[in-house]
Amino acid sequence: MSYHSRLSKAFKDVPSLPLTDQSRYILISDCHRGTGTIDDDFLKNQNLYFAALNDYYNSGYTYIELGDGDELWKNRRMQEITEIHSNVFWLMERFHKHNRLYMLYGNHDIVKKQYNFMQNKCRIKDYAQAPEFQSLLANLHFHSGIIMTDRETGKKIYLTHGHQIDFLNSVLWPLARFLVRYVWRFLEHVGFPDPTSAAKNNTHKEKSEKRLTKWAADHNRILIAGHTHRPMLGTPASPYFNTGSCVHPRCITCIEIQNRCFTLVKWTIDTREDRTLYVSRQVLAGPTCIDEYV
Repeated sequence: MSYHSRLSKAFKDVPSLPLTDQSRYILISDCHRGTGTIDDDFLKNQNLYFAALNDYYNSGYTYIELGDGDELWKNRRMQEITEIHSNVFWLMERFHKHNRLYMLYGNHDIVKKQYNFMQNKCRIKDYAQAPEFQSLLANLHFHSGIIMTDRETGKKIYLTHGHQIDFLNSVLWPLARFLVRYVWRFLEHVGFPDPTSAAKNNTHKEKSEKRLTKWAADHNRILIAGHTHRPMLGTPASPYFNTGSCVHPRCITCIEIQNRCFTLVKWTIDTREDRTLYVSRQVLAGPTCIDEYV
């Protein structure tokens, strides 16, 4: 099966969401939440992520995570991840209770495609409430894709992680996971970048971006993905978007959809004139509206 076919297959039997003037969606990908060790790439940005997500919750956004939310190639046990980053999962539970949470799986958390994966994997103790474990994100299903439909124009927006364009990371993912878990995670500590990663290998990254861009152009579809960790706001001539990631050394990036328009933003630590630090939201590109893509 070609990468074209694998990517197209990701949008079969997936949820459909409406896009209206009142819609507010925040798209985030590639958090790679870990277990708090030196391999936990999310750890350095956990406060940025929590501050941003809390702001989006209070502003009425629906949260869509585009895969690789949790690092389940380097780590075996989801329970350890939920315990370390329990504040994040409690906040996601608030989105979930209000039907404002949608989750996709990527290659690094592809095991989440199992039915009710989180049912017994996301259990956290809240010592302020009760000493026993509580299950979070119950009955939450992880999807390969989501399709948004603009109510005014009928234009569709296709959301997926993007690993489908890579044979090793999609078809041979058990082999790729083995190599990451037992080989490359240790070699990276002495300076060898993981050649299987589109995020860490520039040649692989550019090849992935060309394939994602070609699929979007060939099908005349707006495609929003993650996987490469390189943020991008598409154009009418090249309607491929990328949310970026939450593991950049200095920031997290994401795509906001509001008023039927796309805005690429980053959240980072900034400094006021009195030298105090604060979490800053900065626009990287946009907004561009869906009417431009019709």
